[in-house]
Amino acid sequence: MSCSAICDAMMRRHGHRAHVTDLVSPAPERGLLGPAVTMQFMPLRADLLDAARHDFSALLDAAVAGRDPEGCVLVVSSWGHPDQPVAGGKKLSRLANLGLAGLVADARLRDFAEVVDLGLAAWCRGETVRQGGDVIMPWAADVPVAVGGVTVVPGDQVYADASGAVVIPADDLRPILEEAARIEERDAAEVARMRRADAARGR
Repeated sequence: MSCSAICDAMMRRHGHRAHVTDLVSPAPERGLLGPAVTMQFMPLRADLLDAARHDFSALLDAAVAGRDPEGCVLVVSSWGHPDQPVAGGKKLSRLANLGLAGLVADARLRDFAEVVDLGLAAWCRGETVRQGGDVIMPWAADVPVAVGGVTVVPGDQVYADASGAVVIPADDLRPILEEAARIEERDAAEVARMRRADAARGR
């Protein structure tokens, strides 16, 4: 099922923006669908930074606390800093260890090759070689976040493929996917009808 069809289904059911665009992936053939667990980065405040609390690994534990992490999608907000790195292979290895399906981040990742080897589906703003930590810092987990102009709350269903990502309220997953399937069926039928009409005119 395409991200576009799911986006169309969301637009028919809800009036808010639900799609995130301009994402890239080290393995674009890997689609992603799962419940969101969230992490929020904030602009660095050295005077407020608690190294034990404001730590990617510690906040990942907080994000999945009380739920089965298997198949979850980590959604990371950079608080308007899409060119900053939020994680690399070492940090992301914990996602694989915990069984998460992958992540969606409105920021950059390091070590694309390692992400591929970890088997994760990852969608972000691009790859970087630069180490982070001097512009933004991990701040909170299991809270609402904003990614690409879309509000994501823990438990939302996140779908991503090579064309973008769509955020679906948890209670709406089944009706949205069913409507998306109907949209694709109608589109395929219309394409077939136009093909027949064009072929007939060409005789």
